[in-house]
Amino acid sequence: MSTTEDLKTVERGITQLEIDQRVFDLYDEYCHGRMTRRDFLSRAAALAVVGGSGLAMAQALLPRYAQAQTISFTDERIKASYVTYASPGGNSGTMRGYLVQPAGAGPFPGVLVVHENRGLNPYIEDVARRLATDGFLALAPDGLYPVGGYPGNDDAGRDLQAGLDQAKLRTDLLNSARYVHNHALSTHKLGVTGFCYGGGIVNYLAATLGDEMQAAAPYYGVAPDTASVRNIKAALVCHLAEKDERIDETYPAFEAAMKAAGVRYQVYIYPGTQHGFHNDSTPRYDKDAAKLSWERTIAHFKKYLA
Repeated sequence: MSTTEDLKTVERGITQLEIDQRVFDLYDEYCHGRMTRRDFLSRAAALAVVGGSGLAMAQALLPRYAQAQTISFTDERIKASYVTYASPGGNSGTMRGYLVQPAGAGPFPGVLVVHENRGLNPYIEDVARRLATDGFLALAPDGLYPVGGYPGNDDAGRDLQAGLDQAKLRTDLLNSARYVHNHALSTHKLGVTGFCYGGGIVNYLAATLGDEMQAAAPYYGVAPDTASVRNIKAALVCHLAEKDERIDETYPAFEAAMKAAGVRYQVYIYPGTQHGFHNDSTPRYDKDAAKLSWERTIAHFKKYLA
């Protein structure tokens, strides 16, 4: 297939079922910084696939944020702004985040939304707006703020995030959780959700914040060190993709540790899904699984943050 034909195929749209699993596997390696964008596209193009070309499938997996917006930033049900706040011990001592509140006087339960491994992109901002329409004060911090903020594309964002001091980045996100928890518009009940890297941070924060956090909803996030699980006081609802061995294999020990510690938790594995199934900007998105998992997340937060 020619490059022109590849682009036409991408513009037409490729569904998840049309994409070869090997291309998904390469994309996962690319997303997690284990190969460059050029290598990802080149290796996908070299695959012999059924029903098209590997290159077209690879190009279809790259995010298209404008097409995936769910809640407009001008939606009358919410008020959104960018805020800066102190972050002692972090990468620069200051953080910036996208704060979205429901229309009205408040106070509201607070929810931190933790981004993937590429900074505060439009998908994560949209998730924060979704939470605000359900009555939560949502803060989506940008871990890249100390190095100039999300640069407008995921490749550069991934490189910037990988170059940060990771312990200080975790401190920045810990300080962000405490910022929304203590905000004047907050009820001082705290929930945290996050995706991929952010899902792992949710688990880390649950083990670090103890009784400062009431509810957590990690999406395909690596489990924390089992020795820290005894510190978790929040109730967890964990969302996993079926075709995500790297993450899923960390959960049996995590579950055993949570049972031993008496942690309130549920783990859901969504059949047929890929890592990233909640992200509606790429064909890894699974509409049914994303909808069901989000309904469970909102119900979980309403139960434990009321």
